[in-house]
Amino acid sequence: MIGIIDYGRGNLRSVEKALQKLGYSARILENPKELDEVKGIILPGVGAFADAMIALEEKGWIQPLLHYAESGRPFLGICLGMQVLFEVGEEHGEHKGLGLLPGRVIKFPVGRKVPHMGWNTLTQAKPCFLLEGIPEEAYFYFVHSYYALTEGEEILVGMSDYGVRFPALVGRENIWGAQFHPEKSSPWGLKLLENFGRWVNENAGISGD
Repeated sequence: MIGIIDYGRGNLRSVEKALQKLGYSARILENPKELDEVKGIILPGVGAFADAMIALEEKGWIQPLLHYAESGRPFLGICLGMQVLFEVGEEHGEHKGLGLLPGRVIKFPVGRKVPHMGWNTLTQAKPCFLLEGIPEEAYFYFVHSYYALTEGEEILVGMSDYGVRFPALVGRENIWGAQFHPEKSSPWGLKLLENFGRWVNENAGISGD
């Protein structure tokens, strides 16, 4: 079972439907106590970094999510859900993130139309199980005005370009993040979600849900 975190800032139903279309059991989690019932989680998100962190705090998600991350179970952030995995976000001032990945989230340079919205290619920086079966320079769907800046090259899996090269897919160990929306990036986005779901099953030692 894959849990989709509901903190009032996510594109929940489309992620749930995409996973179910792929044959994976998925459900939306409204209470942190439900984390014990799932083998992998997705943290979606749209909107502003600060608002997301406030919502996570108010709904009691922060410490349970950090504990979940420490457990080694699969964890995938999508769009804003990827950005809050980093240490700091600069949207509307400087705000602390979850700190699961090194780096800060900054605005695109002056001169670029924001948000960066639409289809863009993903250049694969290194092999990754999430990219299995996905060709080099595959297109994915993006909607964001800020991007991650990190000196942790070991977490860079896929890059994209919008006047500046930025991390589009990041991760290490059990913590992963996609700046694009895989649930809106058919067919390659669905393939990435399929790979994530398979990893959840393998991590749980099962072949079904």
